[in-house]
Amino acid sequence: MLTVALTGGIATGKSVVAKVLADHCCYIHSADRVAHNLIKPGRPGWSRIVAHFGPRILNPDRTVNRPLLGKIIFSSEAERQYLNRVLHPLVLEKKKQAVRKLERLGTHKVFISEAALTVESGFAPFFDKVVVVHCPENIQVERLMERDQITRREAWKKIRSQLRSADKIRHADYLIDTSGTPAETAAQAERLYRSLLADFRKKRAREKKGRPSGWLRAQRPRAVS
Repeated sequence: MLTVALTGGIATGKSVVAKVLADHCCYIHSADRVAHNLIKPGRPGWSRIVAHFGPRILNPDRTVNRPLLGKIIFSSEAERQYLNRVLHPLVLEKKKQAVRKLERLGTHKVFISEAALTVESGFAPFFDKVVVVHCPENIQVERLMERDQITRREAWKKIRSQLRSADKIRHADYLIDTSGTPAETAAQAERLYRSLLADFRKKRAREKKGRPSGWLRAQRPRAVS
């Protein structure tokens, strides 16, 4: 199975690309969805978050008030780092479990890890391929304002809390530019899938010969256009 990191800044369009890949039967492991499950009442992340941030972080039904948590972590580097220290190891373990299970079952050719902070967390080298989704920051801002119903200042604060796209791109094997129309992005994702399928076949051929597959990492990123 080919393991692929699908990453990029907030509101760059990762989920759009992931949807196309999912339609081609790639397994999508969403870090956001896993993290949301980990902070449900009674789960490991929930207890540590409540212990750190206090009862103010809870809704009346004792679920985590995610909008409030978001405001806190995007306003404080220290609080954001704390939350990352809590959740990242838990999310990584869930990812490893999913990969082991899928490799045992042999049901999928491509495993996609959809996560915004793959590069920042130092996990990029552990994947066969890294795909960076990017667009100009002014487009990110407009998308964030519309999606989250926040002010321009709040949108910029969220964007600035993450590594710049230019820094992520240095770790990429493939690039997806989402500044065009949804149809143009989908077309790039279709071509990406074909490239990943070819990479899977190369990896499988190497493994059958008993050779390591680390050679699959590209020398420089390729735009899928």
